[in-house]
Amino acid sequence: MVSFKYGLNQDLVELQASNWNGLERVFVNGEMVSKKLNFRRRSEHKIQLNNGLPCSFKLLICPQTDQLVCRIYKQNQLVASLKQGKRNLMQSQKYFYNSLLVSASMATALLYWLA
Repeated sequence: MVSFKYGLNQDLVELQASNWNGLERVFVNGEMVSKKLNFRRRSEHKIQLNNGLPCSFKLLICPQTDQLVCRIYKQNQLVASLKQGKRNLMQSQKYFYNSLLVSASMATALLYWLA
């Protein structure tokens, strides 16, 4: 799970993204305002802030650096570009793939035992 937090005037916005199950969620002041499943290399969430202004979050993997980037736009103007390092992303992906391998092994053993 990666998380990007940013203060926009009076609002604290946060985007959480899981590379385990593809779930992305956006929070404004702790209240979830958007969620979706995504398994692509980019996604976008469009929301309204508490003052009614439009805000969007664009999540992508930078092709040059392999960093996970969250771009925050307020009224179609870029206000922040937040990044998670390649090392953090790779560690999280490694844990995810190891978990899949263990789950698959356990499922195979269970099917063998039931047969």
